[in-house]
Amino acid sequence: MATHYDQEVLSELLDGALPATQLRSMMSSYKDPGRFDGMVAVHQKRVSWDDRILLPYGEGLFIVETGEGERIVRCQCGHSFGDYRVNWKLSALVFVRDSKELIDEIYPNMMGCDPNWMEMREFYCPGCQLQLEVEAVPPGYPIVFDFEPDLEAFYEEWLGRPVGAAPDKGGTEDEGFR
Repeated sequence: MATHYDQEVLSELLDGALPATQLRSMMSSYKDPGRFDGMVAVHQKRVSWDDRILLPYGEGLFIVETGEGERIVRCQCGHSFGDYRVNWKLSALVFVRDSKELIDEIYPNMMGCDPNWMEMREFYCPGCQLQLEVEAVPPGYPIVFDFEPDLEAFYEEWLGRPVGAAPDKGGTEDEGFR
């Protein structure tokens, strides 16, 4: 039998503030069919902008649908990175750690990578300077486009509704979904 969690519990889950026993119980029990919508609601309450969140996309990043019907990547601060099908990192602030001195700023001596073999790219939001992602790649490697979600398939095949449609409050629970 699926369990339902209220907004307060989901908010604590997002914040990493659930007691270990409750978290373990939540992870091992059947999943709440409304968990995705509940988590989106928690995120939506925390942002200052009104555009509807379609999908949490990364730490501090969301795919949203604007009032004009565009689907874009937006930071929690409200900064827009543009169309979600284009790599948002191309519009981010980037800091590259490509020397021993820069790598040693974050790793103890002899624990960091060799800058001749790898560089670390830190991606920041131009609006709030929140660090959004780090990638470790060989020097000169193209910026990685992590993934382009198929929003239509996710909503229609997994959630059973069109993209952006409100959740069905009387939906059925799939006991086998974990």
